[in-house]
Amino acid sequence: MRTYAYIDGFNLYYGAVRRTPYKWFDLKALVERIFPRNHLARVKYFTARVQPPPWDPGKPQRQDAYLRALRAYRADFDI
Repeated sequence: MRTYAYIDGFNLYYGAVRRTPYKWFDLKALVERIFPRNHLARVKYFTARVQPPPWDPGKPQRQDAYLRALRAYRADFDI
């Protein structure tokens, strides 16, 4: 079965990985493990842009670095 994965990055981060060491992982591999019999056609990653709080002005730059890494690592991602 052809499968398109839609990932809500904001909820993934705050709901699953925020207070863990597992912030950088292969999203495509995760979906392929969840649905091993399906043909993964595309991963679509959606997220809200973060605003810099006064105590963490580098937050948007870290988010940009993560989004650039996703684009560079996987050409089959839509971000």
